[in-house]
Amino acid sequence: MKQLMEEFKAFVLRGNVIDMAVGVVIGAAFGKIVASLIANIIMPPLGLILGGVDFSNLFISLGSKHVETLAEAQAQGVPVIAYGLFINTVVEFLIIAFAIFVVISQINRLSKKEEEDAPEPRLCPYCKQPVADDATRCPHCTSQL
Repeated sequence: MKQLMEEFKAFVLRGNVIDMAVGVVIGAAFGKIVASLIANIIMPPLGLILGGVDFSNLFISLGSKHVETLAEAQAQGVPVIAYGLFINTVVEFLIIAFAIFVVISQINRLSKKEEEDAPEPRLCPYCKQPVADDATRCPHCTSQL
């Protein structure tokens, strides 16, 4: 049991696990921000442009009771297809996907620049392995340089 706990501790304290945990927490917070952006800023004007439609209240009632709003249907337990909420979720997903695309493309652009800036390492003329610039002997094949 002690060995299992030590392995688990080594796994948790590994850098990429902690980075992933931080990413999940930040992602959850970012998701809440995007959900608020969709519900409170993007969808109301879009609904107004489309004739005063409130997307969050669009639904198809599957029950025999007549209900006016989605909240009323949910309170009475009437089964519904809430396609308006689905539209909001799709728009939210597209915004999150675009934001992640922008961040990843910027990271890739910066990492390519760093790779381009790195000078070519000096190679041993005999074994073709990288050698320090001030070396007089190759550490791989011990040839005189």
